Amino acid sequence: MTRVERHLADLIRAQGPISVATFMTVVLGHPEYGYYSVQRPFGKKGDFTTSPEISQVFGELIGLWSVQVWGDLGKPSPFNFVELGPGRGVLMADALRAISQVAPDFIDAAHIHLVETSRRLRHEQAQRLPKNIQWQDRFDQVPKAPTIVIANEFFDALPIHQYVLSGDGWRERLVECDDTPEGTAFRFTDSPLACHPEIAITLPTQIGDIVEVSSASLAIVTELAGVISTFGGAGLFVDYGSTTRGVGDTLQAVRNHQHHPVLKEIGMADLTAHVDFESLAEAAVSAGTTATRAIEQRVFLERLGIHHRAETLCRGKDPQTSMAIHQDIDRLIAPDKMGALFKVMAIAGSKDLVPAGFEGTDIYGDGGQSSSAQRH
Repeated sequence: MTRVERHLADLIRAQGPISVATFMTVVLGHPEYGYYSVQRPFGKKGDFTTSPEISQVFGELIGLWSVQVWGDLGKPSPFNFVELGPGRGVLMADALRAISQVAPDFIDAAHIHLVETSRRLRHEQAQRLPKNIQWQDRFDQVPKAPTIVIANEFFDALPIHQYVLSGDGWRERLVECDDTPEGTAFRFTDSPLACHPEIAITLPTQIGDIVEVSSASLAIVTELAGVISTFGGAGLFVDYGSTTRGVGDTLQAVRNHQHHPVLKEIGMADLTAHVDFESLAEAAVSAGTTATRAIEQRVFLERLGIHHRAETLCRGKDPQTSMAIHQDIDRLIAPDKMGALFKVMAIAGSKDLVPAGFEGTDIYGDGGQSSSAQRH
């Protein structure tokens, strides 16, 4: 057994089956045994590769997006430049390099905060980033001020609750363990008591369907939107999921860039679930900001000029290097790769601000809101 499996087994034996949300929280975030504290998840040698790890252009365009938003906000000084879940710090490093070349006054005005709980990742970030970076465990520890927030592949790792529709109503999906001759085995089970997930009210469902609710994601977006609504600012969220709310089991484990059984070798693989962007937009609007609907990463990056940036990088390069640059760009934007799977949404504190990469028709609400359901 892995160390986190022993911890989970002790927890279940002490208090009974645990929710999927508790399972994810322990597996990913335990300070001693959790995946992000023990494993090295990022890059070709890790379990998965994120967009900034694929091409420097991704982080550079996010940096230039931030500069334009800062200008649209009236160039507040000082202001908070925040990244949630910054991984190895690659995105922020690329963003700051691009920003310093076009807007040194942005750098002078910015108080840079990274929201990161892993001490190991903090150390790696510190090796890559300027010395004036500040770290927090939670966003609510960031001092209140005008704020620009970036979150790339952050919400997909936040815990979800799962609910299964049975013949006599909705039951929460739980994780149980059994002692067998071969050792401790983990399995899913349903709660004995019926429950009523509010999200299910708006969805056409049938027996056996699963709906997912990330209370943690909604709480964070509500908190972000509250600060941005009060002090001014904007947020950019890049993740994978559907543009509209849907039903289905999206919980998955990834190890060595391959799907891995969720309840096997727990703690050795990353856990993620699709992001419900529609619910995030609703939470942001309820907290006082505007929000965009989610658009494909391909569309967002092309609007920001990814092709022009790629051509600039290729100038003076040999054919092999140029080909590699274009292959990396293709991975980010091709519809059959990350271009359609990953979505981008933004929130803003002013109704007059349509963040770069979005259009007026992308604003969530009249004309942009959809209540249609999807099956993941």
